[in-house]
Amino acid sequence: MADEVLIEVADHVATITLNRPDAMNAMNPELSAGLTDAFRRVDTDDDIRVAILTGNGRAFCAGADLRGGSPGSRGNAPGDFMSTPESERLWGGDIRKPVIGAVNGYCLGGGFELAMNCDLLIASNAAQFALPEITLGFYPLAGAPMRLPRAIPRAFANEMMFLGQRIDAETALRYGIVSRVVPADQLLETANEMAATIAGYAPVAVRGLKEITIAQADM
Repeated sequence: MADEVLIEVADHVATITLNRPDAMNAMNPELSAGLTDAFRRVDTDDDIRVAILTGNGRAFCAGADLRGGSPGSRGNAPGDFMSTPESERLWGGDIRKPVIGAVNGYCLGGGFELAMNCDLLIASNAAQFALPEITLGFYPLAGAPMRLPRAIPRAFANEMMFLGQRIDAETALRYGIVSRVVPADQLLETANEMAATIAGYAPVAVRGLKEITIAQADM
């Protein structure tokens, strides 16, 4: 497992932490590989019943690391990190166990798209969300144009994508992007309480529910 992604497992709950705090947990090949490895473990380890995904530092994930290339160029766009069918499936949320996204700070671009693939999404009151790609000369490349208008009112989804402006956690709650907003120092506690509740249910039932939620998404 790469140092860019940490995973801890306790009481049937895996906590995955994006760990590039100096770069606001921006995606690079090492973080991508580490995240794919972590998701693979969640998917295949029968001792894990639910996962929490969060970030270290001021950000959940600030999207693709654009240093060393122009925005949207091949090799540094979020979609480029999903380089295999397996990584595309896992990053897209097609995992047998539910994933709780705990957004601790900036959740931007590809990081926002990653968060949208979580089954449950909560945020600290310090979180900020945006799809700023249009301001950089390209557009969201990892699913937002398809997923976001299906998840929230189309008019607001289009405003987020075409204006590229940030919204705060309370606005995200109002439009249904997240289900809860809690004080920053209670975020992981809340996520762990949710995870413990899910882990206490029958694993077969939880997995069956997850399969149904995946299957209906494109119906």
